[in-house]
Amino acid sequence: MKPTLYICREMPEEVIVPLRDVYEVDMWHSSSEAVPRDVLLQKVATADALWTVISDQITEEVLDIASHLKIIVNMAVGYNNIDVKAAKERGIMVTNTPDVLTETTADLAFALLMATARDLMGAENALREGRWTSWEPLGFTGVDVFGATLGIVGMGRIGEAVMRRAKGFDMTVLYHNRSRKHETEEMYGCQYVELPDLLAKSDFVLILVPYTAETEGLIGKKELNQMKETAILINVARGGIVDEEDLFHALHTKKIYAAGLDVFETEPVPLDHPLLTLPNVTVLPHIGSASIRTRMAMMKLNVEALQSWAKGEEPSHRVC
Repeated sequence: MKPTLYICREMPEEVIVPLRDVYEVDMWHSSSEAVPRDVLLQKVATADALWTVISDQITEEVLDIASHLKIIVNMAVGYNNIDVKAAKERGIMVTNTPDVLTETTADLAFALLMATARDLMGAENALREGRWTSWEPLGFTGVDVFGATLGIVGMGRIGEAVMRRAKGFDMTVLYHNRSRKHETEEMYGCQYVELPDLLAKSDFVLILVPYTAETEGLIGKKELNQMKETAILINVARGGIVDEEDLFHALHTKKIYAAGLDVFETEPVPLDHPLLTLPNVTVLPHIGSASIRTRMAMMKLNVEALQSWAKGEEPSHRVC
């Protein structure tokens, strides 16, 4: 008998065709709506393999029910939606999709930085709503990106990719990382600094660290108070890295100039979220990897991992 695979989102048929040869495939019927919790619990009880996306919360409660489960493939680089420790204790493999989304996410990070700096969405809304009635000497003004100082918190692959883009804008690049990267400094001319110095000196602070117990709440009231009043915070990593209540207060009181957010503590973000009420916040629905080519490449990695496991081979990109 073929093992059973449950897919938590509707995937393109051409992507899952190869899996039908080695699995009994069951799939949630929507690509945009999350599988309900009761359905997930019902399906995982008999599944041998599970294909998740970042909004699927695979907690210890889920894993306790998943008595047949042997592998989870997650369509993301991050895997904080999965209790990896509990999975490992139960002998369940977890894989992710690294490397293929680096350049696409860097594109989005820099696009969000520029859109926030120049308030492009605010200007567009003014035009669409008929509030653009004349040219104004200081109308729709923002801040310059060219020649500014960019502070990158987390100098991994995506951080280095953003830095290459920043060099095209003649930006001074500071970075803070768990470990210093001497080769990167020599190659690109960036400078390692401690986090307080980065916050104090940067015109733009870009969050790119992974979401872990150590980085949860990394940017809070203390850190926001260390930033310039003219500075802009950009977060394309995970929402929980920034304390949203403290960020709201800093933006509302103009302690910092603006923020651009692609991620939130709770996703999808509630429409009554306080940050959505502020004019100096640019928001996006977690689209860092959202190019067609990249999303298809992520799916391919998940498919390859599932095929390998079904054939008794070691899946690539194992987290545990």
